[in-house]
Amino acid sequence: MRPEPGQVLHFSEDPSITRFVPHRAATARQPGEYVWAVDAGRSPDYWFPRQCPRAMAWTSTTRVHAIEYGWLERMRTVELYAYRFDIRRFQPFEDHAHVATEPVVPLGPAERVGDLFALHEEAGIELRVLANLWPFWDAVTASTLEFSGIRLRNALPRSVE
Repeated sequence: MRPEPGQVLHFSEDPSITRFVPHRAATARQPGEYVWAVDAGRSPDYWFPRQCPRAMAWTSTTRVHAIEYGWLERMRTVELYAYRFDIRRFQPFEDHAHVATEPVVPLGPAERVGDLFALHEEAGIELRVLANLWPFWDAVTASTLEFSGIRLRNALPRSVE
């Protein structure tokens, strides 16, 4: 599930949203109220249940995503939806997102994303299931790879060895 040219996507587990109003998320690290969306390149970052912690790393040709075993069943069963928006209503935010500062209406109803494992496979993204994300995260952030971590606060605590 990726946007068509000229579009961005917002992923949600709620299929009934008809209008998106900018807000400041409780976990936001930046000031301002936004509606968040992503382009085709960053859509795979959101092929997960909303609260699922995930660590991702990539090069220009290879991408790896990692989750913890505790999220495996939710990954199998989540009903995830995507909303399509006209990119002209959004502006780039850093290198990973697009934001709108005014209310926006989707181009159509929410679309069911489908099988998240199949999406990863079709995109050639290796999906790892780990006992704990932190060793992978530490290795990735110390490397020369590009990386992103989402909802890491929901990951298991670091192992004490």
